[in-house]
Parts: sequence; C-alpha cells; structure tokens
Amino acid sequence: MKRQPRSSPRSAKPLRTVSIIGTGSYVPEKVLTNADLSRMVDTSDDWITTRTGIKERRIAAKDETTSEMAAKAALRAIEQAKISAKEINLILVATATPDMLFPATACFVQKKIGATNAACLDISAACAGFLFGLEIAQQFITSHTHDTVLVIGAEKLTSITNWTDRNTCVLFGDGAGAAVLRHRGSAHGVISTHIGTDGHYTDILFMPGGGSRCPITRENVDLNLNTIHMIGKEVYKQAVTAMIRASKKALEQAGLSIHDIACVIPHQANLRIIEAIADRIGIPLEKFYVNLDRYGNTSAAAVAIALDEANRSGRIKPGDYILMVVFGAGLTWAGTVLEW
Repeated sequence: MKRQPRSSPRSAKPLRTVSIIGTGSYVPEKVLTNADLSRMVDTSDDWITTRTGIKERRIAAKDETTSEMAAKAALRAIEQAKISAKEINLILVATATPDMLFPATACFVQKKIGATNAACLDISAACAGFLFGLEIAQQFITSHTHDTVLVIGAEKLTSITNWTDRNTCVLFGDGAGAAVLRHRGSAHGVISTHIGTDGHYTDILFMPGGGSRCPITRENVDLNLNTIHMIGKEVYKQAVTAMIRASKKALEQAGLSIHDIACVIPHQANLRIIEAIADRIGIPLEKFYVNLDRYGNTSAAAVAIALDEANRSGRIKPGDYILMVVFGAGLTWAGTVLEW
C-alpha cells in the first residue's frame, strides 16, 4: 500500500502577501560629469546627453567595495522598516561586481550590518537582478519559509569599465539600493512578477575574462577582457522589446491595465529606451521615475536606487500601483507590479 505524504506545518498555512516595508540607497560622493569624461576620451557633453540622457555618474573610491555600498543602503532600509538586523532571515545581493567570486557578497553584508540570523546568497542576473531578488524573496515569505528578507542591488561597475572605450565608459556608475520585505496585512504588496531569459543573446553584453572560461593571465592581462563589452545597437533593440514584453506580462498577471499604474520605475540605462517604452505601451513619460541623468546605469542597483528615491520623495504613495521593469545581460528581463 502506497504511503500518503504527511503535510508539514508549513504547507498547512495559508499563503501570505508580501510587501516592501522599507527602502534605502547609497551612492558614492565622487561625481564624474560628462565634461570630466570629455577630458579622458573623445566625447562631449552633447554627444553623451543626446544619445543617453546621462549628465553625470557617481564613482566609488578605490577602496570602497560593493559590499560596503550595499551595507550602507541596507542599514537605511532597515531603519525605515523599523526592524533590527537580527530579525532578517535572508539576505539576497544582486550584483555583477561582487567583492570576490566567493564567498558571496551577501556574506560580507551580513557581517557589516550584524544580521547574524540570516542566510546569504548572491544573484547574478545583471541589471535585472534586483527584481529577480524580489521574486525570490516573495516565494520564501509567501511559503512561510522566512518572515523577513533583505534584497539589495549593488554595483561597482567602474571597476570593470574600459575607460578608453567611449561607447561604454560614458554609461556606467556605482551605487546600491535595498528593500526589506515582509507580510503586511494592510496591503497586497507584490501582486505579480514576470521574469525571463534568452541565452541566445549572451554575446551582446558581457565580460569575457575573469571566469573559468577565460582566466586573466600574464599573456592576456592587457586585452581588457575583464571589462564590459557591448554591442550597443543590438542591446537597445532587445532592451525595448524585452521590457515591453515584461511590462505587459506583469500587468496581465496582475489583472491591471497600464492606466491603473501611478508610477513606472524602469531600469535606468538610457533615456531613449525609456522614451520608446513609454510610447509603445501608451503611458506618459511624466509617469516614469527617472534619475539616470544623475547616476548613469548602475545595473542591479539602478531600479533599487530609483525606488528608494521615489519612496522618500513622496513620488509614490500608499495604495498606488507601481510597475517596475528591467532588462540586463543574459539576456534577462523582469517586470513587477506592486501595491505600495
């Protein structure tokens, strides 16, 4: 006779909703303007602004690590959430620029903020990593596996930037953003998330060196293999397509239309991409929260920093429906709809 599996106390509990109860962000003090870049490579403020919308970006100090920026953003999120670090059960750090290949950058963050009761892991989904992290966090909380999850997007992209390539060095900056997630009975919180990947496009935005496939050696150290390589036109085309798809899927799963959305927080990569998305999904650009003019593309940190700024400035209010949408190397993409 076949045994019937026993139900566990966890599976017997009803699923929980998941809300963001605190946000935080951090950007380095040093500002690198377009004028500064024009003295480093063959470019100009007009050339950069016209093509990207970026005016300046923040540069981390040489001894300032990804985990240090992540920890500063995390502490601000924890403070706003009115919890202690010891209440955190899980730390997820989305980054393409970890402190080192191992251990995980999340482990360094745990040590810096004193979250001694948290399990820790990193997420490698490039610019889409923060929203991948929100979805992972939601699954842990919904299922009663964990009560409190800290999700961080943090990058020190200037450490892997080729400062002689004017097509890429003008785009990137450093920073970190964080969110604390918990069940909150008074709001639905995260309503839907659509995440996706297409590995056929791994060759349009990547860093070829530094991994097991192509270690950095004495012979190739001068080839800039451990810096960002990008085919800009193809990335632009795929980014627009993927972010529109992710937006529509997330809205469909949420049972909402674009007209229900109070604020769109997109990946902060290029103003042209954001304008194209606004036009194609039929929502005014004024509904988008945009800060890329001040920070450039901070990859996994970008949407997290923008979310914190929108929250603290009053741009988003309790009860608002928010759409966050991102795109990154992989190719990866994600769209999240939540009730604030």
